[in-house]
Amino acid sequence: MEKLAIFGGKPVREKMLPYGRQFIGQDDIDAVVEVLKSDYITTGSKIDEFEKEFAKYVGTKFAVAVSSGTAALHTAVFAAGIEAGDEVITTPMTFAASANCILYAGAKPVFADILPDTYNIDPDDIKKKITKNTREIIPVDFTGQPVLLEEILKIAEENGLVVIEDAAHSLGAEYKSRKVGSIAELTTFSFHPVKHITTGEGGMITTLDEKLYRKLAMFRTHGITRDAGLMEENHGGWYYEQLDLGMNYRITDFQCALGLSQIKKLQGFVERRREIAEFYNKEFRSVAGICIQKEEPSCKSSWHIYVAGLDLSRLKAERKEIFDALRAEGIGVNVHYIPVYLHPYYRNLEYKRGICPVAEQLYDNIVTLPLYPSMTDEDANDVVSAVKKVVTYYT
Repeated sequence: MEKLAIFGGKPVREKMLPYGRQFIGQDDIDAVVEVLKSDYITTGSKIDEFEKEFAKYVGTKFAVAVSSGTAALHTAVFAAGIEAGDEVITTPMTFAASANCILYAGAKPVFADILPDTYNIDPDDIKKKITKNTREIIPVDFTGQPVLLEEILKIAEENGLVVIEDAAHSLGAEYKSRKVGSIAELTTFSFHPVKHITTGEGGMITTLDEKLYRKLAMFRTHGITRDAGLMEENHGGWYYEQLDLGMNYRITDFQCALGLSQIKKLQGFVERRREIAEFYNKEFRSVAGICIQKEEPSCKSSWHIYVAGLDLSRLKAERKEIFDALRAEGIGVNVHYIPVYLHPYYRNLEYKRGICPVAEQLYDNIVTLPLYPSMTDEDANDVVSAVKKVVTYYT
């Protein structure tokens, strides 16, 4: 039976085009197999190699690889010294991990609203949310566009706060010609399969501060060290001491072998994402009912996702109807994100609707379109055709 679009007729695509996916080549597979055949499949030399290559790419001194992007955030929060009773300001327009890591430390997430055109955290609202208990800011580079780092770092400096930049979306992005990962005190990344490069699951924290680096490295391995300079005693070559209550956030050697192979292709991946995003922007600029995310002149996005705004005042449909219609056309749209404090868990912590009205309005009016490096020009054309078809139908 022939698949039909939601309002009749043949869909643009028979096979669903996902919103994101990994690109794994034979070179990636070979790199992993080589490690699997070696003596060390975890805590071996590939971890150190990957960290060094990653630090070199982003232009920082230190990088610490961990088991996930969430582990990276939790490890960074620990290194920054966040404790029970502290408050940390972040954005609601993000995956829950950006706020959950604050709760892991016993601290309180405080949500600042977003800018209506870039969708990134609003520095002016950050200022309004600072109290005597505020210790840290976790801005998120939503969709791959860096936040207004200069303004946020100035606010942090004036108030004695630490900045952890959540760059899960922005590997390869630039702020004022500097790579993300080389600017904030701490920056975290994710290597989930839909991100710019993948290690299956995995994450990284970068810093220019050697003291923070040592805290990060120790926390990921139970808070244990073999460094004689840090230990209280030394009974011999076998001896180690636990100095902090850390976690097992270690990443494997074969994951880092995959990361090393992927990072060689990273710049090409980023350029392809930019090409597709530029094509979408050009095609949608003249489409009534579609709003395009603003890219700040100081920023060069690496386009993790492409979020299209819907001007529902011009469309005779709600977002769900448009979402379902695009899915019926074979376009695997998604929505990023449900504002964190609207999740039941956070509502049970007494967070209320209305905290960040701009973020809430944005959530009600967006869909995420497919964007990943292995998309062909034909795939991108199919996305544009489907969006124009659906928007025209509902105009």
